[in-house]
Amino acid sequence: MNTLSRRDFLVASAAAIASAQLPRAAIAQTTAPLALSAATRTLDINGRAVTVFGLVGPAGQGLVLDPGQRFRVDLTNDLGIDTIVHWHGQVPPNLQDGVPDMPLPLLAPGETRSYDFEARPGTHWMHSHVPVQEMQLLAAPLIVRSAEDLAADRQEVVMFLHDFAFAPAEEVLATIAGGQAGAGHGAHGNPGAPSAAQAAPEMPMGNMMGGMMGMSGMAMDLNDYDWDAYLANDRTLSDPEVVQVERGGRVLLRVINAAAATVFWVDTGAVPARLIAVDGNPVQAVPGNRFGLAMGQRIDLEIDLPREGGAWPILALREGARERTGLILATSGAEVARIDGLAEIEAPAFDTDLAQEARLTALAPLPLRPVDRGHMLMLGGAMQPYVWTINGAVWGQHRPVVARSGERVVMSFHNMSMMGHPMHLHGHAFQVVGLNGRALSGAVRDTVYVPPMSMIDVVLDAGEAARWMLHCHHMPHLATGMMTEFAVEASA
Repeated sequence: MNTLSRRDFLVASAAAIASAQLPRAAIAQTTAPLALSAATRTLDINGRAVTVFGLVGPAGQGLVLDPGQRFRVDLTNDLGIDTIVHWHGQVPPNLQDGVPDMPLPLLAPGETRSYDFEARPGTHWMHSHVPVQEMQLLAAPLIVRSAEDLAADRQEVVMFLHDFAFAPAEEVLATIAGGQAGAGHGAHGNPGAPSAAQAAPEMPMGNMMGGMMGMSGMAMDLNDYDWDAYLANDRTLSDPEVVQVERGGRVLLRVINAAAATVFWVDTGAVPARLIAVDGNPVQAVPGNRFGLAMGQRIDLEIDLPREGGAWPILALREGARERTGLILATSGAEVARIDGLAEIEAPAFDTDLAQEARLTALAPLPLRPVDRGHMLMLGGAMQPYVWTINGAVWGQHRPVVARSGERVVMSFHNMSMMGHPMHLHGHAFQVVGLNGRALSGAVRDTVYVPPMSMIDVVLDAGEAARWMLHCHHMPHLATGMMTEFAVEASA
């Protein structure tokens, strides 16, 4: 029997966040810099001990910042290889953005680099910007709590999603790319670029589409690799995390898709939820019990639990397949049944008609102002040869997307390929303002999913004059060239 009062329970839950609710996350309590280490760690995945990478703070994986606290971090590379970390969802000075050689080089083994900038509240994450390292789980939650979070009568839980292979990441990438991505600069200094041998000749859009039509009959390519395991907080459903919750309590579930190449549906099952934020930015509440998110995206779900005790699985379903992972919310003493890692039926493709994106309305939209500049970004590529492009070019052959600092810019992502692309822009937040030609005041994001044969318009205000990465967050796509730069020049 639970003898704690509701308020006592929530206070105790907040104190236990590091060990229970935010996968061993480090809660910052002082203004001194936080020590963060890129290091190896050992996981048990389906009964096999495996060595992976991680971002280890004072209390383990991940960081949580208090309201108003600056992001002051000393990052040390305790790996035996060069690395670098990007603070996904944050808007640091360009010097601290964490992209190889844009402008700083990778950290050498044993090197420490300091970061200090104003943190943006919300559900964010941090990860290596070397594709094969992110595939080796060099990533962790980065939660910046707001004053509203502290005042809310709810328990916070993070679900950090990943796909995992026992094979070396370089081998996996080479397999996916048909042998084209096993070498080259993507593993080292140049941020994800293919080698010269990997870059396919530029192909006119009509020829590219004809090839895809002949090859696939216009069928979507949902998944290009069958991973060995799908993880929620480093665990599979053979041994899921069980989070103790209160009868009749409210839970804020912060879901982060850190997978290399897997889109997930999050299914809350018997307990309905409300989607209240995406990519760390609040939206008007959307009720439901199944919401999707692509690689790099985050969603915040508010869940009201029944007053009777019980156990409630929160499952992440792999798009277009039966595999699933997840965690379990359970009251004290509740019986927790085993859940199979394979669902009975395949989950559908994610948001092909943009229905979910269309339901999202920003609570704090960008202020209205005239547009100074517009850019069309054509997203292309195919499974054979496995090369993915922006405006017909791979990284290294790209033409930057340009603007001046302070300008209002519209970017239109037009996907002419048969795979979806989660497009992520560094150093900026943008608002979704158009879906296939239909105007709306959509969500504020940093990563937008563009389904096949679709177009999404986003608006933003160009920030610091610098070179900012703009790329697909599907790691094999990035590694084979699907990246360009948003080159912001100083205002006249």
